[in-house]
Amino acid sequence: MKVETRLFTLLAPFFFLVGTIYGFLVEWTEPVGFLGLYLTGGLSIMIGFYLGFTGKRVGMRPEDRLDAEIHEGSGEQGHFSPWSWWPLFLGLSAAAGFLGLAAGWWILYIGLGFTVIALVGWVYEYSRGAHAH
Repeated sequence: MKVETRLFTLLAPFFFLVGTIYGFLVEWTEPVGFLGLYLTGGLSIMIGFYLGFTGKRVGMRPEDRLDAEIHEGSGEQGHFSPWSWWPLFLGLSAAAGFLGLAAGWWILYIGLGFTVIALVGWVYEYSRGAHAH
């Protein structure tokens, strides 16, 4: 994960520099642009730190080595729930929440309630047993 870590940590100064230049060009009167660029730089630092921390804990991946073979990256890549309906419900409830931001605040609260239910259901899906929806 060295490449990803370097990419995100080296992009952060770029975002800070561009945010400062943008702030000077608009004479700091338009706060969304430079603030968004500063926040993007901060997020880039956070992602770079996470990837660096995870890379030290996990070790070298086949993608990080120059002498790696293609077959070294095969096999299980993680645990996924192929029959889970919770991601669909979570996506629909998040969409309802975003609709509430645009159309009416009362829809946002309904979407937030469904989002909490769907998130708890997804997290605790395997606590009840395999396929015990």
